Amino acid sequence: MEAYSGFAGLYDEFMEQTPYDEWCEFIVEKLKNRGITDGLVCDLGCGTGEMTRRLKNKGFDMIGIDLSDAMLNVAKEKETDDSILYLMQDMREFELYGTVKAIVSVCDCMNYITEPEELIQVFSLCNNYLDPKGILIFDFNTVHKYKKIGDSTIAETRDDSAFVWNNFYDKATKLNQYDVTFFSKKSDGNYERFDETHLQRGYTLSEIKSCIETAGMKFLEAVDADTHKKPSPFSERIFVVAMEEGK
Repeated sequence: MEAYSGFAGLYDEFMEQTPYDEWCEFIVEKLKNRGITDGLVCDLGCGTGEMTRRLKNKGFDMIGIDLSDAMLNVAKEKETDDSILYLMQDMREFELYGTVKAIVSVCDCMNYITEPEELIQVFSLCNNYLDPKGILIFDFNTVHKYKKIGDSTIAETRDDSAFVWNNFYDKATKLNQYDVTFFSKKSDGNYERFDETHLQRGYTLSEIKSCIETAGMKFLEAVDADTHKKPSPFSERIFVVAMEEGK
């Protein structure tokens, strides 16, 4: 099954601990430091639109891009005024009608790009669709995090839903696969089952920096997502800020 299809309706419930508000404040502050306080911003891999809506409420004109039609449908259901433009596109081939002041991407979307050459393509497209000196802000899961999770199983239940997460990490390829089974209670009291497989790649900060620079962008900074300090060998999620540097 396509990733984030059956899961779309349950995504927000099981991601309720995600610190969207904290991440949003971090992103807004980084944009403000670069003189960006309004205008067009693109949320790449927007999912159900949680970050997209928060940035809209901060005064930005938002475009949300995601490959999953099901996730976009959930995002659209949250809107009352259709002020956010949602587009179903692949990050590796996304197209905009013009340039934007900034592009953001959270929740380890970049880790779904499992080939470095394709990650360079994503960054090249970002460079192309950013205004001169426009800003790209994104996060990624590190190799250390995937090694720490390793081969493991996680199970969690709610009143009307549950999931079982089987994780597998290949140290040689840096590829992390997780097979997830979800159960969602229907109106008749029975449960519907969904099975999905997700594949991500762990990256080191040096690999990410190399891809950014190869794509023609300028690497500005990286911080640990939890401490907001300089990343360490034990950082599990890192935020990166890069800048457009010529087409």
